[in-house]
Amino acid sequence: MPASHYAELEVWQLAMELAEDIYRLSRTFPPDERFGMTSQLQRAGVSVPSNIAEGNARDTTKDYARFVSLARGSLAEVETQLLLAERVGLGDKESAEGCQAKAKRVGSMLVRLHAALRSRLHPESPVPSPESR
Repeated sequence: MPASHYAELEVWQLAMELAEDIYRLSRTFPPDERFGMTSQLQRAGVSVPSNIAEGNARDTTKDYARFVSLARGSLAEVETQLLLAERVGLGDKESAEGCQAKAKRVGSMLVRLHAALRSRLHPESPVPSPESR
C-alpha cells in the first residue's frame, strides 16, 4: 500500500536526516560563511524534504511529480555545495562525506519515486533513466 502521508515515505525520512546532518555539518563552518555557504547549504537541504512533503500533499499526481522534480534539483544544489565546501576546506571532512553518501541515497530514491509517478501519468510509455537523458 502506498504511503498516504509524506512522513510515512522513507525518502522523506532520509531527506530529513540529511537536512539535520547538513545543519550539524554547517555549524563547523567558519563564522564568516554564515551568510554564504552555510545559509545556502541549509536552505537547499531543507528544500529537499519540504518539496517532497508539498508534492505529496498536492491534489494531482502531476503536481506531485513536479515537486519531486524540484526536490531533485535542490538535492543537486546540496551535492554541489558539499563538493565545493570540500574543495575549499570547509567543515568536518567525515561529516561531509556522510552527507554526500546520504545525498546519493536520497537521489536514488527520488529518481525511483519520480519514475513511479510519471508511470502513473503515462502508463503506456517507458520512463527514461536519468543516465539516458
